Amino acid sequence: KGGKIILLIVKDVLDKVKKVALDVAKYPVGLDSRVKRMMKLLDVETPGLRMVGIYGMGGVGKTTLAKAVYNRISSRYQTSCFFSNIKEVSTKFGGLVALQKQLISEVLNDKFAPIHSVSNGINLIKRRIHSKTLLIVLDDVSDISQLQALAGERNWFSPRSRIIITTRNKHILNLQGLEEDETYQLEELNPKESLHLFSYHAFGTAKPIGKYVDLSRKVVRVTGGLPLTLEVLGSLFFDKNGSKEWEDLLRRLKKDQSKDVHLRLKISYDGLDVNERRIFLDIACFFIGKGKESAIHMWKDSHFFPIIGIKVLLHKSLIKLNNDDEFEMHDQLRDLGRQIVVEESPSNPGLRSRLWDSGETLEVLRNLQ
Repeated sequence: KGGKIILLIVKDVLDKVKKVALDVAKYPVGLDSRVKRMMKLLDVETPGLRMVGIYGMGGVGKTTLAKAVYNRISSRYQTSCFFSNIKEVSTKFGGLVALQKQLISEVLNDKFAPIHSVSNGINLIKRRIHSKTLLIVLDDVSDISQLQALAGERNWFSPRSRIIITTRNKHILNLQGLEEDETYQLEELNPKESLHLFSYHAFGTAKPIGKYVDLSRKVVRVTGGLPLTLEVLGSLFFDKNGSKEWEDLLRRLKKDQSKDVHLRLKISYDGLDVNERRIFLDIACFFIGKGKESAIHMWKDSHFFPIIGIKVLLHKSLIKLNNDDEFEMHDQLRDLGRQIVVEESPSNPGLRSRLWDSGETLEVLRNLQ
């Protein structure tokens, strides 16, 4: 009997450890101070529900910060849930209902909750989850309807629960009723932090090496302090041998004096060969959150040399693989890939190489009949 109790305790501990094992960042430059700021806003020791919103431009590190905070505090709560890519999931047919089912499933361990519509899901969530202290992260919220479906009112949740929302649009947080002391505008890294992060990805060290010090500072001045851009471009410069190649890339960066993140990221995409580009676009359109094995079989049949291609994309920080060997891609890189496909034929989806939107796919199929 005592042995069974010990096993149950061990299982509970392991479940909690598994819950907090979110991949954050290989080089968490500047993250500690931002986590401390979030901890003050969340005020986890104080009774009463707290909703906190993180807002800022794409690529600034909102998801990374939310994951780091989740890892720090999730063991305090009876149930912790991290909902990634709310925008992406909710645009799919039945997406919001699927998210509501996931919430009920994770909080109540009920995988067969009878949710047939968003309004039905709202009623079920309000009735059934109030009894537990929860930590819920809603990542990449793009519309108030997504919050209304998953965390519409504070009285849905028990006191001491904490809800974290990340979004590019502060207006959504205002519509949700968050006060100024419940929001955090995440800024770009400062010049010193930016140089450190770029150097880690370009050299594997916190500071630039020898003759590249001045060139690295010039690159960072041009690219700004967006962590995503610094990571991708640092990985690109890692492969460049000699200051001449660095200077050529720097000149190309300087040509784009706008702050368009996609144009800067596209420099790395342009450096891929044909098969690597095809694999990148396939992942952006179809395989985010999907296991790599089935995709590899498809690419092998198409003679894309996927093993090498995936290694190159990982090396260039254009994709990631999680612990379950599923593809992950930053939403800015995903949007870049899809934008490239749309530009193949802006006004006629039927002429594009890939279709991922169910509405456009149905329209193309109807036109074929």
